[in-house]
Amino acid sequence: MPSQGLQQVQKLKQSLVLAPQLRQSLKILQVPALELRSVILEELQGNPVLEELSNNDISLEDETAKQRDGDEPPEADDEPGDNGRLEFSDDFSVLRKLGEDWSEHMRQESGEIEYSSEDARRRQHFFDSLTGDTSLQESLMEQARMTESDPEILKALEYLIGSLDDKGFLTASVSDIALMAGVSLKKTQNAAALIKTLEPGGIGAADIRECLLIQLRHAGRGNRLEATIIRDHWDLLLRRRLPDIARKTGASAEEVREAVDEIRKLDPAPGRNFSDDANRVIEPDVTVERDDNGEWNIILESDYIPRLRLSPQYKEMLAKGVLKGKDREYVQEKFRSGRFLISSIEQRQQTIEKITREILRKQRDFFEHGRSQLRPLTMSQVADAVGVHETTVSRAIASKYIRTPHGVFEFKYFFTPGYAGSDGQSVSNTTVKERIARIIDAEPPQKPYSDAAIVKMLEEDGIKIARRTVAKYREELGILPTNLRRRYD
Repeated sequence: MPSQGLQQVQKLKQSLVLAPQLRQSLKILQVPALELRSVILEELQGNPVLEELSNNDISLEDETAKQRDGDEPPEADDEPGDNGRLEFSDDFSVLRKLGEDWSEHMRQESGEIEYSSEDARRRQHFFDSLTGDTSLQESLMEQARMTESDPEILKALEYLIGSLDDKGFLTASVSDIALMAGVSLKKTQNAAALIKTLEPGGIGAADIRECLLIQLRHAGRGNRLEATIIRDHWDLLLRRRLPDIARKTGASAEEVREAVDEIRKLDPAPGRNFSDDANRVIEPDVTVERDDNGEWNIILESDYIPRLRLSPQYKEMLAKGVLKGKDREYVQEKFRSGRFLISSIEQRQQTIEKITREILRKQRDFFEHGRSQLRPLTMSQVADAVGVHETTVSRAIASKYIRTPHGVFEFKYFFTPGYAGSDGQSVSNTTVKERIARIIDAEPPQKPYSDAAIVKMLEEDGIKIARRTVAKYREELGILPTNLRRRYD
C-alpha cells in the first residue's frame, strides 16, 4: 500500500515567462499615442536617469543612435577622472528615495521653478474635473439609486444590468439572476420591473415587442392604437397586413397607417445609444495623406509622446567615479532600463509605420477612391510582409486609428474577410455592406427590396452572397426588415 501524507516531489518542466522589460515593451507597442504618454511619464517618475527633452534638445532618435554607436555609461570597474571631480557624499541613497530630497536636488542643479502646494492643488482640481461619457450601466444604476433604497433590490439590479445585451435587452431569466445574485426571487422580480421604468425607454425588455410597448407606456400612449397593434396583432404587423389589422381593430385604414408610422419612430435597440464608441474623442496615431506631387506620405503622431534622453549628469557621475557600490549598481541598472525604454518607443514607431505602409500598399484603391474599393486583408498577410509575428501586428494596431482622405478609421477596419467577384477580384465584406446600404437607400419607399432581391442585385455586380448573409449584414447596419421599411403616402 502506498503511504499517505505530504510528500516533496522534484520535477523538471518548461514554461514561458515574460521578463518585466519584455512586458513593458509589449505594453508600449499596444497602447495608443495618448495613453503612451502616461506610460512614459510613469517610467520617468521612477527612473532618475531619464529626462524629458525640450524642443531645443537632442532628439530621441539621435540619443538612440549615439547609444548604438557605443556611448554607454561606464561599468562599475571604471576609474574616475582626476579633473573637475563632482563633489557628492558617498551616501547616495537619495537616488533610490526619489522623493522630496531628489526633487530639491534637481531644482538646485537645473534652476527649476518652485512647484508649490497651491500648484499641486490646482493640478489635482484639473484632473478631478475631467469627465467621461456615462455608460448605460452607470446611467441605470444612478437612476435606480434615486428611486430605490433596498440594498437587495439594488444588488439584483446590478446583476440584471450586467445581463443586458448591446441592444438593451435582458438575456437571462429572472430566476437565474436571483440565484447568481443570492437575492430572493420576489425582490429580483421587483428589480426587473424597476429597470423597465428607467430611461431610455425599452431597456430591460425580453424582446423587441416588449421593448416597443415599454416605450409607448413611457410616452403615455399605452392605450393607443399603436400599443393595441403591437400587443394583439404583432404577427399581422410583421406581415404588413394592414387591412386585416383595420378589420380586427375596427379602425380605419388611414388610422392604421398613421399608427404604423408612429411605431416606426420607436427605437428597436435603445441600448445602442450608449455604445462604447459613442461621443468619444479620437486622436489618430497615423495620418496618410498625399503631397503636392501626388505621393503618399505616412506621418506618425508624436506630439503626445515625450522625447527622452539619458541624463548627462549621471553619465558624468559614473565616469568620474562619484558613485560606489550599490549606488553605482542602482544607477547602472536605471541606465539599462532607460535605454530599453527609449529603444522600445523607437521600435514601436517603426513597427506601426511598417504596418501602415503595407496597408497603404495593399489598400491603395481605398486611399485613392474610397470605401467601395476596400479589399480583403488579413493580419497574417501584413505580418509576413513586415517580417513580424501575427500577434505583433494585432498588438500594434489595437485601439489605434488612422486618418485618411476619406475619414478617420480604426486600424482593424482595413482587415476584413471577403468574397470573390466574377472578375476574379476579391471584395471585402465591408464593401459588401456599403453596397447593401446604398441599395436600400435608393429603394422606393412604397416597395422596399427584399433580402432575396438584394442578393440578385449583388450578383449582377459580380458578388455572390447568400440571403442569410445579406440579412446578417443588414441587421449589423441597423436596417429594419422589408416589411418595416415599407411606407404609405
